[in-house]
Amino acid sequence: MIKKVLIIFPLILIIIFTTLTKNSTKKLDKKIFEAQENIRALNDIYELVLLDYNYLTSPSKLMEYSQKYFEEDLKKKKNFRTKNI
Repeated sequence: MIKKVLIIFPLILIIIFTTLTKNSTKKLDKKIFEAQENIRALNDIYELVLLDYNYLTSPSKLMEYSQKYFEEDLKKKKNFRTKNI
C-alpha cells in the first residue's frame, strides 16, 4: 500500500505541475501573439503616415499648395547666410 502511494503521489504531482506549466505557456503565447498583432497594425499605420508625409511635403506639392491656398499671403524673403555651428 505504501509503495503504491509513493508511486502515485509523485505521478499526480507531475501531472499537476505539467498542467500548470502548459496553461501558463498558453497564456504567454496568447500575449505574445496579441503583441505581435499590435506591432503589425502599428507598422502598417506608420508606413501609411510616412507615405502621406513624404507625398505631402515633396517640393512640387509644397509649391502647388502655396499657389493654390496662399497666393497672396506668402512672400519671398532673401536668403540669409547661415552660421556654421
